[in-house]
Amino acid sequence: MYKPLVAPLENPDDIELQKLITFYNETLGFCPNSVKTMFRRPAIAYAFINLNKAVMENKGNVTSDLKRFIGFVSSHQAGCRYCQAHTIRAAERYDATPEKLENIWDFQTHSAFSDAERVALEFALKSSAIPNKVDDEIATKMRLHWTDDDIVEILGVVALFGFLNRWNDSMGTPIEDGANESGLLYLESRGWDAGKHSY
Repeated sequence: MYKPLVAPLENPDDIELQKLITFYNETLGFCPNSVKTMFRRPAIAYAFINLNKAVMENKGNVTSDLKRFIGFVSSHQAGCRYCQAHTIRAAERYDATPEKLENIWDFQTHSAFSDAERVALEFALKSSAIPNKVDDEIATKMRLHWTDDDIVEILGVVALFGFLNRWNDSMGTPIEDGANESGLLYLESRGWDAGKHSY
């Protein structure tokens, strides 16, 4: 794409938009351009943020960094480079170990990941596939390692990124400097670049 389908809003006089920017400055270090685009219809932006907060809140055994890695695997499966960079940056900011950050591509075999984490990430891969590949085998593995409540949290992350992957790849959302830096640092060696999100 030679330009985004719809440009993110940049309006320093809009108090509500500035509140969103402040919120995301604390979580990512910048406000995502995706949210600035959603804000053209504020109800969409606020509904998304409330869903994001609910999905990413930790109620059980699913850690903050694992949720971001689930988002990464789901986004990788969908092919959204914008969300891949965002999730790897967020995993870093939510205390993922350097070993996990550097080896997320090899989660199925790398010793940095526990058996339970491997199963959750495999589930993310299968539940993000089109057509969906969740079957009895992965369902049995999930039940061995995770409670029903945990599974709801895990699938919540996959579903949230299903929305974000479609939004950002269809919009051609411009990637922010911070997300691009994290993508280059952790993902470039395995073929990542900003693709359509770089202008």
